[in-house]
Amino acid sequence: MIKKKQKKWNNIGYLYILPWILGFLIFQLYPLGASLYYSFTEYSITNTPTFVGLKNYTTIFTEDPLFYISLGNTMKYVFMSLPMKILAALIVAVILNQKLKGINFYRTIYYIPSIFGGSVAIAILWRFLFMSGGLVNQMLNGLGISSVPWLSDPQFSLFTLSLLSVWQFGSSMVLFLAALKQVPEDLYEAALIDGAGRIHMFFKITLPMITSVLFFNILMQLVNAFQDFTGAFVITNGGPLNSTYLYALKLYDEAFKYFKIGYASALSWILFIIILIFTAVFFRFSEAATYYEDGGEF
Repeated sequence: MIKKKQKKWNNIGYLYILPWILGFLIFQLYPLGASLYYSFTEYSITNTPTFVGLKNYTTIFTEDPLFYISLGNTMKYVFMSLPMKILAALIVAVILNQKLKGINFYRTIYYIPSIFGGSVAIAILWRFLFMSGGLVNQMLNGLGISSVPWLSDPQFSLFTLSLLSVWQFGSSMVLFLAALKQVPEDLYEAALIDGAGRIHMFFKITLPMITSVLFFNILMQLVNAFQDFTGAFVITNGGPLNSTYLYALKLYDEAFKYFKIGYASALSWILFIIILIFTAVFFRFSEAATYYEDGGEF
């Protein structure tokens, strides 16, 4: 009787998770397997897939100069935007962790860019802000500084795109803020008794205590940065002189501009492997550098 009842409850449980299982199989597992198969085929939307083995991969590495350009730009973009974004999120989180009047309002204001930051509308706004006669250059001119070719000079274009990413620090900020709330107050009280200053307490108490969240934020933003697309597509479309031609834009062009689905699938799997390598190295490093109060692992 008990087993029968248990089986009935199990069946009800399976019924509840059935939508998630179907969603995972249809929208995640199947596309993943299909893209792996297509990466070994010559396939466009109008033709049936033709198996070509490793041809797509060899072509990418030996005959496609834009692959190396897009990969190089993406690496620069990741290592340019990621530190600035994490640093901005941490600094703002520390400030918003103070007991100030109306602090909840300020927390909301600083989080809003993360909601709208990745949209096409904001990317268009960013383009107008940094165009030759845009608001940013108008402000510089008002200070007696010459206009900067933010989007038309390869020297500045990628940096301008990275600023859009940095502006979307709200999600990381919220996680940092939650971590800062968990730091025991008695540690600060003991440090104050010993005569420690704020900067010393930040580096000796605050930072070590939030390393788990710090590494989580870095990892998530690293993965997201490798896949950034909207800004490069809407603001510069890869220009000028391919200086903002990111990997995701290259993948998009091959799939939806030239309809080379098999080739684009191979590009996507190369990106997946690159992200996997960075993630594995990052996990390896974080095991030794992350502090957990309960002795757990990252």
